[in-house]
Amino acid sequence: MSELTKLECPDKQECGSSDAYCWNTEKEQGHCKSCDSGTWLFKGQLWIKRNGQGKGTPLENASDNGSVVEDFTLKAITETKGSFVGTRGITSSTMEKFGVRTIGDKQEYPYPSGGIKTRNLTEKAFSTTQGFKTDELFGMNLFPVNSSKSIVCVEGELDCLSAWQMLSAGSSYTNPVVSFPSATPSGKLWENCKGYLNSFDKIILSVDNDEPGNRLAEKVSQIFPGKVYRMEHGNHKDANDFLQAGDAKAFKSAWWGAKRIKPDSILCTSQDFLDLYDNTPDFEYCPTGIPDLDKKILGLNKGYYTVIVAPTGLGKTEFMRYLEYQVLTRSTYKFAYMHLEESQLRSTLGMVSYKLDDNLTRKDLIEQKGRVDDVKDALVELGDTERMHQFSLGTDEDHNDLVDRIKYLVAAMDVDFVFFEPIQDIVDGDMKDKESKLSDLSSKLSRLASEVNVGIITIAHANEDGDTMYCKMIAKKAAFEITLERDQTAETHEERNRTYVHVGRKNRVGGGSGPAGALDFDLDSYTLKVVEGPKEPKTDNKGDF
Repeated sequence: MSELTKLECPDKQECGSSDAYCWNTEKEQGHCKSCDSGTWLFKGQLWIKRNGQGKGTPLENASDNGSVVEDFTLKAITETKGSFVGTRGITSSTMEKFGVRTIGDKQEYPYPSGGIKTRNLTEKAFSTTQGFKTDELFGMNLFPVNSSKSIVCVEGELDCLSAWQMLSAGSSYTNPVVSFPSATPSGKLWENCKGYLNSFDKIILSVDNDEPGNRLAEKVSQIFPGKVYRMEHGNHKDANDFLQAGDAKAFKSAWWGAKRIKPDSILCTSQDFLDLYDNTPDFEYCPTGIPDLDKKILGLNKGYYTVIVAPTGLGKTEFMRYLEYQVLTRSTYKFAYMHLEESQLRSTLGMVSYKLDDNLTRKDLIEQKGRVDDVKDALVELGDTERMHQFSLGTDEDHNDLVDRIKYLVAAMDVDFVFFEPIQDIVDGDMKDKESKLSDLSSKLSRLASEVNVGIITIAHANEDGDTMYCKMIAKKAAFEITLERDQTAETHEERNRTYVHVGRKNRVGGGSGPAGALDFDLDSYTLKVVEGPKEPKTDNKGDF
């Protein structure tokens, strides 16, 4: 319905009629039968021509943004269920393009999967309907993947409509424009939309020049390195501000002149170096809970590559899981983990065993102990923290994919530590080929840890000489080397299940090498526990770790 009738005349001073005015939502023009005045929108303002005289002038006391909808047609819109009504300089045809309907005093923005984000026009407040998801981009269903060389991303739905109208309305070429549901998109959004955005050669950002906008721009540039550009808004806040001011030409110029975001790796100004000093922590770390180890290396350090070295079958995976649980319980850091030698469920149930202090590593054990509900509750609690991320690597992916995966986890999920093991299983090939690939991977991990400020912790199998198997460079490139020892042939159960921790040849904080504590493996809970003080060896018939 394009014609709204029986409205109150906006020329309240000269007319005052309550039902003689009509408004055409397509043409964005109005007429009052009582005072014979004509009105129209121009550059975001409502203009009027009285009795057909003169060229017309801006109507005083009109809405500051020229919105007929928000000023004097609310009652009428209530009667026109779901009209495409122009607002804030956005035409009704643009509203129709994006499926944005006005119903009563509310505007509805449909998202690709069917969820609705609603804006109350009188209260200027947003609400959502059931089914609304924050893991997709507004408008992405209108522009297929790879449908253009570039795509514009904005922060809000009205800015999305405004940007598209200024760039594409009335043109045979349609430039894709989408909007983030907020200035702080969730990790799930990046997971769902990474492939879509990556299909475009250039990602052009039209975001506010404030702290949230700057953080968003930085995050997007990290996820899509080398292909993200940012528009300079000048005196305008956002795309809709350009539109309402009648500066569509300036917006197009800003679009053409968008500059590629400079990588943080390039420091060239005095402010860059001052920021480096002020904003970079010397050492940012999470305690391991092993007192002697923490005395030597402080803990698990962000921005550094750490290698845990031990012979096969000694319990390295369980030691890494112990460290993962320390990050979860001793800090607010986020972490990601991948254990290649066990299933994803086994890895997660290992964390549950630490949380519930019981051996709950298999479904049959859980059922036998009657702890199914406890385990599910624990899984919910672990998931609700949104600090624990399990990832995987396909059999067709190689060590370069692992590097990309870590970059993504840091940029999209804000991960602080990444655990994976064993490093030797990441690559394949013959002895010479594996050595070359592992050397390359170790070098990249060492640089990557510092580049994106993430702690990378991996496990390396040791050969008979105590060096890292296949490639000595694995440990040489590490900032920290932790070695593990356990006498699996000892006479007592206690010694057979006691793991001794040592700091090896690499220790970036300068705490020295040598013994760094011990842990006992508790068969009842299937977890490692720190040895506190000396214990008397015992001879018994219990099982071994």
